[in-house]
Amino acid sequence: MSKFRTYIEDAVDELVNKVSWPTWEELQTSAIIVLVASVIIALVVFVMDYVFGINLGTPGDPPLWRGILGYFYHMF
Repeated sequence: MSKFRTYIEDAVDELVNKVSWPTWEELQTSAIIVLVASVIIALVVFVMDYVFGINLGTPGDPPLWRGILGYFYHMF
């Protein structure tokens, strides 16, 4: 049990004294970068889902949108 207590004390000491935490400005900048990257990736996935999910069908019929899973289910 003393080894576990020593481990916890060392972990707390490292977090308090040895870790360099980012400033508030650095944290905000990083959060904005992650948010923008997430939105861009979500838009790319949406466009791919829309493009690959269109089923043109037979001439004269309106195109159907099934999404990417519907496209793959139809292929297999």
